[in-house]
Amino acid sequence: MSALLLFPAPLSDGVPPDSAMPAAALAALRATRDFVVESPRTARRLLSACGHPGPIAELRLSTLDEHTPAAAVADLLAPLREGRDLGLLSEAGAPAVADPGALLVAAAHREGFRVVPFAGPSSIVLALMASGLEGQRFRFAGYLPVAPAERQAAIAQLEARSAAVDETQVFIETPYRNDALLAELLRTCAPETRLVVAADLTGPAEYIRMAPVREWRASPGTVGKVPAIFLLQAPAARRPPRPRPSAGKSRP
Repeated sequence: MSALLLFPAPLSDGVPPDSAMPAAALAALRATRDFVVESPRTARRLLSACGHPGPIAELRLSTLDEHTPAAAVADLLAPLREGRDLGLLSEAGAPAVADPGALLVAAAHREGFRVVPFAGPSSIVLALMASGLEGQRFRFAGYLPVAPAERQAAIAQLEARSAAVDETQVFIETPYRNDALLAELLRTCAPETRLVVAADLTGPAEYIRMAPVREWRASPGTVGKVPAIFLLQAPAARRPPRPRPSAGKSRP
């Protein structure tokens, strides 16, 4: 039975695919000729770097991005209906996670096709692993609002939630807005909230820093226009102690 194959892509352009993708994923990718991708141009470059036997120009690539109408997604499953495997490729990291590919996966499930995820890099998981923050309770909030006032309110809400339920908050930003987001985090968050910036993960300029906001303020630095992920954990909110059960009357 044909299957939708979910192929993770390297997180950084400076990383050879075989150092980021396991052998099983590379073997399946090289045997696939139909793909759904975010950008055909970058997908062809990745397929070539992965050693796909091609010819690359003859592979069938369909586009699924943020502009694809939801009504058009089911049509992208045509290769599966014809009995051929279909590969899903993200621009970077795990497909269908903070990625329009989730719509294709849902459509495949509705039609009863197998969905096969392959292991590979995920910026969310790698950043959480390297953060030192709470790894049992965490929430991925995706992109924060762009408008300054709305972004500030969203950060305050994330920090309040983190304190209330002792939960790590994970979020991302478009690279050219990284430094604006960092500046807003340092203005908005409490001094003891722990903040992590993980940039260019697995790449040649990988940078991971965890420190309380008060230390960030003393030495803020810059993130730059590179893929980055942000995490914060506020000190757990103080809760009133639970009342002890009454001892009751002692027996005579």
